[in-house]
Amino acid sequence: MDRISPWWDRARHADRRPFLQARNAVIRSLRAWFDEQGFVEVETGILQVSPGNETHLHAPRTSLTTPAGDRATRYMRTSPEFACKKLLAAGEPKVVEFARVFRDRERGDLHLPEFTMLEWYRAGASYDAIMADCVVVIAHAAQATGLSSFSFRSRHADPFAEPELLTVAAAFDRYAGIDLLKTIVAGEGDRTALAAAAKERVRVTDDDTWSDIFSKVLVEHVEPQLGNGRLTVLYEYPAPEAALARLNSADSRVAERFEVYACGVELANGFGELTDAAEQRIRFARAMDEKQSRYGERYPLDEDFLAAVGAMPEASGVALGFDRLVMLASGASRIDQVVWTPPAEDV
Repeated sequence: MDRISPWWDRARHADRRPFLQARNAVIRSLRAWFDEQGFVEVETGILQVSPGNETHLHAPRTSLTTPAGDRATRYMRTSPEFACKKLLAAGEPKVVEFARVFRDRERGDLHLPEFTMLEWYRAGASYDAIMADCVVVIAHAAQATGLSSFSFRSRHADPFAEPELLTVAAAFDRYAGIDLLKTIVAGEGDRTALAAAAKERVRVTDDDTWSDIFSKVLVEHVEPQLGNGRLTVLYEYPAPEAALARLNSADSRVAERFEVYACGVELANGFGELTDAAEQRIRFARAMDEKQSRYGERYPLDEDFLAAVGAMPEASGVALGFDRLVMLASGASRIDQVVWTPPAEDV
């Protein structure tokens, strides 16, 4: 078998260069937009005490040596979220970062172990405002490259069309025939109820949790239907999937969390931010217990972050996969076509 030329081969780089030029055009356009909106662009630290405390996120780790020779474990961040929220607590009203982030166990046409996350936060804003931001940002990216339609794996989406707004419960009913909210009691997922409802739609094993079954239905039956023809904003995630989002004041079965899709590709994940430090601690502890059970590891809690959560103003924020956005806005078919230097293990 012939060896594929390295990414720095002149011919291969020439093939990728139009996508990379498109990347720069998108960066220029979005930086100008955020500046017009009054955001301050920040650069936060990559090495963290905790990389995040979600069950299925995995981070590379390293260690620092102090002048005294002591060793301290540090993690490559999976998101700049903790640091950006500390800045909100410090009094910054609007922050944005084009952040280099790191994820272990991820590689594919849509995943890289090192990539750029575009995150921004608005103090005093509802998560509806951040949803609206996302739609504008995606349209600006398309405008910057001159592309009128996104395409990926035979799916198409008009980034300038009015987006579809769809609750998670409505999506499960429409695409899987499941009444999702009936499987949530007092903010907790009823595993037995969801297993019974989903057994004809996905393979359910004895050790699947409520969240496992939810994820299987979402990935196999819901996500492929989203963002076809136009963007889809999927919102009101169930309370067991709230992560760092606050619960809906009108219905505690759902949280102020949303995701944005185009061509079946998840582009953004946003929250009406939780500002209850005690509740956040409980959620993190549960997630780390689950991580320990599944993967045999856990990450420490960032006590400084938890203190900042209690000092934060009401806020909303979002993390958008910048490389994925550029991939769709430039017409690339793989995410590694739109990064200047693909990961070291690539050929």
